[in-house]
Amino acid sequence: MTIAPTEPYKPLPRSLVALVVVIAAIECLLSAADAGLIADPTLRARLLGTGAFWTQLLHGAEPVFAAQPYTMFLSHALLHGGFTHMTMNMVMLLALGRFVSDRYGSGTILPLFLVGAVAGGAAYGLLATGGAPMVGASGADFAFIGVWTVWDLRRHRAARVPTSPVWRRVAVLALLNVVMYWWLGGMLAWQAHLGGFLAGCAFGAALEARASAQALRARAEARRARRGGAE
Repeated sequence: MTIAPTEPYKPLPRSLVALVVVIAAIECLLSAADAGLIADPTLRARLLGTGAFWTQLLHGAEPVFAAQPYTMFLSHALLHGGFTHMTMNMVMLLALGRFVSDRYGSGTILPLFLVGAVAGGAAYGLLATGGAPMVGASGADFAFIGVWTVWDLRRHRAARVPTSPVWRRVAVLALLNVVMYWWLGGMLAWQAHLGGFLAGCAFGAALEARASAQALRARAEARRARRGGAE
């Protein structure tokens, strides 16, 4: 019996680990404050006041500090509503971040997270009607889902097989958002999910275009090398 060789284990990219550690550390600190383990039980409320995404700040409300209407587009993705909320988002980020890093390089992790967070905040600011603050990395997570979806569509088309399984997964994801929105009594930032997903699709299309161009150049160089070796 022969055993197929296995690929060597590749550690998680440092940028992904650092991002998850920072977000987890923030939530652990806030959870400790909530539990009375540190001296300031108001810490979560104060951080939400300065770091959450507040749509009112886009419509003339007075910010806590001058740059808050701009920093909230990123800071909201570093805060969460609780340990469970944070854990769910970080598990998704680790899984999808591994895929993105393996295919496109670890240098894409932080830019994609930033694009997803900002796009999620922008969509929330445009579409949300209530005044509740929005926190969580799910908008950024959905940007990673968008990149994965674009790659999967391209993979199906390259193999000349139907793309319907990909579209079914997108439909199921949309349905899950509807169900969760109803189950949570409207406390789901589907707008951020949508914005992050669309931004991720655009980001993924750019990454795939770059990958295709690199593959074309590599094949052209290989052909030139073969011709040169034959002379």
